[in-house]
Amino acid sequence: MTATMQTKVPSQIKDPSLSPQGRKQIEWAERDMPVLKQIRERFAKEKPLQGIRLVACCHVTKETANLAIALKAGGADAILIASNPLSTQDDVAASLVEDYGISVYAWKGEDIKTYTNHVNIALDHHPQIIIDDGADVVATLTKERPQQISEILGSTEETTTGIVRMKAMQRDGKLAWPAIAVNDAQTKHFFDNRYGTGQSTIDGIIRATNILLAGRTVVVVGYGWCGRGVAMRARGLGANVIVTEVNPVRAIEANLDGYRVMPLIDAAPLGDVFVTLTGNRHVIDTPHFEKMKDGAIVCNSGHFDLELNLGGLAQLTTSKEVVRPFAEQYTLKSGRRVIVLGEGRLINLAAAEGHPASVMDMSFANQALAAEYLVKNKGKLSNAVHLLPPELDQEIATLKLKSMGIGIDTLTPEMVTYMNSWEIGT
Repeated sequence: MTATMQTKVPSQIKDPSLSPQGRKQIEWAERDMPVLKQIRERFAKEKPLQGIRLVACCHVTKETANLAIALKAGGADAILIASNPLSTQDDVAASLVEDYGISVYAWKGEDIKTYTNHVNIALDHHPQIIIDDGADVVATLTKERPQQISEILGSTEETTTGIVRMKAMQRDGKLAWPAIAVNDAQTKHFFDNRYGTGQSTIDGIIRATNILLAGRTVVVVGYGWCGRGVAMRARGLGANVIVTEVNPVRAIEANLDGYRVMPLIDAAPLGDVFVTLTGNRHVIDTPHFEKMKDGAIVCNSGHFDLELNLGGLAQLTTSKEVVRPFAEQYTLKSGRRVIVLGEGRLINLAAAEGHPASVMDMSFANQALAAEYLVKNKGKLSNAVHLLPPELDQEIATLKLKSMGIGIDTLTPEMVTYMNSWEIGT
């Protein structure tokens, strides 16, 4: 993929002069995103998104850049904003604007006021499709701009958190368009959530602290696909892993996977490192902070920073100081210290680079095909949360295997007949 000189587009980014390094980062990621590359090349020929106004609220990374470029190749009139104040890679944002002519409104470290302003700038674009990451854009439009609802063809959602919000909107009768639960595609959550989050979360913790995980006790809060990945990688580095859960089935699974399982209040005095991966609010709360040992490290790899009750922690605290980049030390009234990484935001993106490109290849292939699916099925889908059709999931998996040089077996006609018959016995 070769960038070309572009006419300057409207944007708000940190530093346009960072674009040469950003272009190298985008091209580096592209090497490991062969499925999205094939989709981009097809989009460039067929233009399935021609003239569609599209807003993508995502982590502005080199991997997301390749999605944005694919959407533009498909004809979309796209704007990209950040879904998290600390996840933007400023050199990548600069390159998208300067080299690829894509409007970006994001910079690393933007405050909540700026983030909210960027959401509204994106909605001023009057999108027909929204690619969301946490459902902030769709919720804002629904609550504050009901006059634009009729313009929406549909939306797609990248995260578990966002899908929970979208399903709540559906239950309340507030979901006014079809939404594609991209996170629930098998080629997304089986790989992105488990292997991507597993590796990138550990990467973020190590970059922020440079601690040795071997021999330490790591408490993984939540055993969904993301929690499974973090627990697996922490154990692989020699950590003693404790899992806490509210779901009894997942708790059994964690136990049978070989982890200790207990309530978080019991794990609080045992843990050296705590990682939340639940998508819920105040999962680690003041009673947990009060029981933690001196020097306990706390971070979040769920979607929003509210997984940690940092307001409650502040009330227990006599002083706070930054002891390393992305590491704030809270000194409690008891004299014990609790270290919070990345301001409680996604540690894998705050202190590291997020998921490896090879897993985002499948995730963003889902996003690109979901946008195309919404256009092709305009007016045919109900106002509900939908799965991406299984055949598209299979198509992505097939393309990924091909790119990896892996072949698999196929069913014989006899096998197909057997699997579809009730008359043939054993």
